[in-house]
Amino acid sequence: MSPLDGPISQLVAAVQTGAVTPKTLVSEALARAENRNPAINAICQINPHALTEAEHVSKRLQTGETMQLAGVPVLIKDNIWVAGLRCAQGSRLFADFIAPQDAEAVRRLRVAGAVIIGISTCSEFACKGATNSPLQGITRNPVNPDLTPGGSSGGSVAAVAAGIVPLALGTDAGGSSRRPPAHTGLCGFKPMQDLIPYGPCHDEPVWGISVICPIARRMEDISLAMQSLAGLEPVPAPMLEIAASSDFGTGQALDRDVAANFDKVLGVLESAGVSVTQAQIDWPGTIKGHSILPLQCAGLADLYGDIWRETPELFDPAIAGQIETGLSFTGVDVAGAHQISHQMRETLRAALDRYGVIATPTTPCAAWPATQDAPTRIGGKPAGPRDHAAFTPQINHAGVPALSLPCGTDGEGRPLGLQLIARAGHDAELIALAGRLEPVLKEIA
Repeated sequence: MSPLDGPISQLVAAVQTGAVTPKTLVSEALARAENRNPAINAICQINPHALTEAEHVSKRLQTGETMQLAGVPVLIKDNIWVAGLRCAQGSRLFADFIAPQDAEAVRRLRVAGAVIIGISTCSEFACKGATNSPLQGITRNPVNPDLTPGGSSGGSVAAVAAGIVPLALGTDAGGSSRRPPAHTGLCGFKPMQDLIPYGPCHDEPVWGISVICPIARRMEDISLAMQSLAGLEPVPAPMLEIAASSDFGTGQALDRDVAANFDKVLGVLESAGVSVTQAQIDWPGTIKGHSILPLQCAGLADLYGDIWRETPELFDPAIAGQIETGLSFTGVDVAGAHQISHQMRETLRAALDRYGVIATPTTPCAAWPATQDAPTRIGGKPAGPRDHAAFTPQINHAGVPALSLPCGTDGEGRPLGLQLIARAGHDAELIALAGRLEPVLKEIA
């Protein structure tokens, strides 16, 4: 087995002992990209300096330096700056933008010895739940290329799921690094707000909710990445206690197989000694996951409204629709969405203070056709354009950590995910808990 297919810790150990060189690993990852990427369109740019950068890591090793991610090939989402490489955000507006410097997260990966082999695709401005755009085309799910990997971090997850790299960075402003891993059988971790510095970067439609996230095949790989990205040292697993909610208190319908899988997950966890209670989350009024979408629409309108009026043909029609909607909002509409954001934060943080860890399905449905922006039906009912994201944006607005663990498949073999949510400041404990539960969930067919 190639070191690229095993745990990252073993790969790094092989590099540190000289059993394999960074250049060999990077060469293999580049070869895999050449062979596997055409079928899935996960990578939009290869770093022409990757082999040179791998050789630089070898020189550091020769001086006796120890690096946590020595020689690990990594891909970076197309909205995170990598110095000297294009960062287009999936948009034709930025097709010629070259990042002037590394984002801090990228700099930390380099310090740890990782080698950036390229840039992974994302939807335009990372503002859509499927990864397709007029600039970069359709990104497909390696599990089944007829399906989407989700979005907006679809390129990062597709590349890891296809075995091109063992680690990739995504971003998450509403679930973009939890839902795509759920659709591809991977682990995705959304840290507490600002645990990993965000930027330097392009302007964001909504500041203060997006985070940079590691995506990998195993929780131990996520843990290792977080040591380099945030100095987050491993801790012992906490008590095996969770509070579960199949609909996160939103009333969202679930596909039948998703509901059955969630029930099965809870039963398997209880058999393994996990204490499972039912969570009651009392969202004020009629708050749903999509209730804060006006903030994104208004933010896009503020950033790109004038350009859209002049050159609407440059935009993804779905993003153009969000901009047009944002331009129609009043200040009262936007203020109301800010109030909902605050209510989400207060409600979820209070629930987490009560329960500690809350578990939900990561998504109410499995992956849908790659040619569609969203599923048309969920739970046998017509689905709105953001219903597939019913259980994830609230976590961003609360600023707390969450992750998605693979937990089996539906009847068509499409991967499903279990979302775990923890209190602010409990990122390490959440990772440790997920590491304990991961082997148990692997037993679920």
